[in-house]
Amino acid sequence: MIDSMDGSPPNDMDAQTLVALRALGRQYPTIDAATAEIAGLRARLTLPKGAVHVISDIHGEYRKLVHVINNASGSLRPLVDEVFGDRLSAEDKLELLSLIYYPRETFAHLLARLSDEPSRRAFVRRALERAFELMRVLVRRYSLGAAESIFPETYRPLFRELLFETYLGRSEEYLNTMIDPFVEDGRDAELLRQVAHAIRGMQISELVVAGDLGDRGPRIDRVIDFLMHQPNVRITWGNHDASWMGACLGHEACIATVLRISLRYRRLSQLEEGYGIPVAPLEKLARTVYGDDPAACFECKGEGLREALLMARMQKAIAIIQFKLEGQAVRRNPEFELDHRNLLHRMDPGAGTVTVDGKSHPLRDRNFPTIDGADPYRLTSGEEACIGRMRQSFLQSPVLWRHMQYVARRGAMHVIRDGHVIFHGCVPVDDTGRFLSMRVAGRETSGRALFDGLGRAVHRAFREKSPRDLDLLWYLWAGPRSPVFGKDRMATFEGYFIEDKATHKEIKNPYFKLIHDRAFCRRVLEEFGVDPDRGLLVNGHVPVKVERGESPIKDSGCAITIDGAFSEAYGDKGYTLVLEAGRTYLATHHHFESVEEAITQGADIIPTVQDVRVHASPRTVADTETGDEIRREIAALERLIRAYRENAILENSY
Repeated sequence: MIDSMDGSPPNDMDAQTLVALRALGRQYPTIDAATAEIAGLRARLTLPKGAVHVISDIHGEYRKLVHVINNASGSLRPLVDEVFGDRLSAEDKLELLSLIYYPRETFAHLLARLSDEPSRRAFVRRALERAFELMRVLVRRYSLGAAESIFPETYRPLFRELLFETYLGRSEEYLNTMIDPFVEDGRDAELLRQVAHAIRGMQISELVVAGDLGDRGPRIDRVIDFLMHQPNVRITWGNHDASWMGACLGHEACIATVLRISLRYRRLSQLEEGYGIPVAPLEKLARTVYGDDPAACFECKGEGLREALLMARMQKAIAIIQFKLEGQAVRRNPEFELDHRNLLHRMDPGAGTVTVDGKSHPLRDRNFPTIDGADPYRLTSGEEACIGRMRQSFLQSPVLWRHMQYVARRGAMHVIRDGHVIFHGCVPVDDTGRFLSMRVAGRETSGRALFDGLGRAVHRAFREKSPRDLDLLWYLWAGPRSPVFGKDRMATFEGYFIEDKATHKEIKNPYFKLIHDRAFCRRVLEEFGVDPDRGLLVNGHVPVKVERGESPIKDSGCAITIDGAFSEAYGDKGYTLVLEAGRTYLATHHHFESVEEAITQGADIIPTVQDVRVHASPRTVADTETGDEIRREIAALERLIRAYRENAILENSY
């Protein structure tokens, strides 16, 4: 080896390696600093792995989402029982849980019995004692640095004192003096809220949402707002997320899709109130062009302020625009192989028929005032004006842009957690289980490479907004080889216009049958770099029909579907897959009444729990993908120390 006293690098450290080590050295400028960090990282490897909670297919059901996260998928209730046992009455336990779930609302409910300052002070002190006793159990999973990162920054000194008060032997006067200003200034409710938020953040180390944040349910904007306030969230995109991201970036077919679904389920509040996107241009088009149309095939679900017939006409107007814009996207991208799904030119309005897959069907609706038989996919001037103004509104909504940037930034096509490969839909395969390929960015890709290529394309779309990448976002919404859609067709046209229910059928990719086969699952797990002996495939997208005898856990024992119909529009149930140190289990949820009933009557979603995997010994951070990353960090720091010692990089120790 070269004598590095003259500053020459060791033989195995090339110039590029030294550049990377110098950058690392700015954070750890001395051997002592790097050694201290290695010590902390090695210690972290020995800690129990944190609980990862995986949910999917929220579909705008924000009230239920809030409760499921606030009660940590039902896991906080048994934790309170375990920690306090018989030392607290059932009533006191319920009060503590209510304060953790809904601190501000619970405190307001209790104010009647806290009419004077001494009683408020006593209540707050008692609540904090119980909350921090619980927190001392939760903090065992974390390094102190990681635990404090969950604490709100302005409250960290106070939380640190309350966390360690039993070990430091603080006097009651000392602690009361710290709490008194919050009571005197009326900030005690906010203090309790921040404590509750920290407890919930510690109980759920990471929240993974396996796609489909919005549509059908009431408010995607409130779903994303809530997620943005959680400490550690990852998202694996679903096809509905792809549609919303495309709409945010101005893709007109995606905008039309978002509008149509919002109309169909009467969810315009999320657009008009949540994102400041008025639908007046569409209302005008419906009144002027479809003013005498019965729009019988376009009846909207639910109730709302707008007249039902107007809503139906608006839905029809945007549906026709959507079919035209999708047809244009298909023609721009012949590699999508979707020309057979362009149906407008296959209609014969005079005969009242449409040809689908070579078979003629009667049309339920024959009134198409904006379709030109010679060029059926061309927008009329009125339609162009409508979608143009709607596009401007989508592009100019700062809240929508902030939300979709968050979804993109925190999102991916898949994530791997403790050997669980988590994605929204499927890995596209043929009937034999062979991975199907798709051209992405000029390259044929399949399997994991397809997921990676599509992920890069989504992020590139937000950076560059190229028409090709935006069209790909639309394809993710409804394309047969889209891993987040995974069906042979999106039969929206047939659902509106054809009576024959057989034409409404969307055939699922063979993946959804093959995951019952153990050998197939092992091959997919290997494709994603996961040990097939302990790995598990996790997908949402396809609701588990328990009433028909279906099980979320597949026959192979290597795959699980966690779309449990979370949204009220689908069934109002839902699953959380919980990856704990000792086991992986499935929590099955049910209907949530209201925050008021949770506070006044103790209404809670107490899930039924089913073990999926039980580990022989509790898993530590070292056993996880995070452990792999930590070991790589340690290796880099060890190389930095070596470079310091051999003088290849100067240590800033003076």
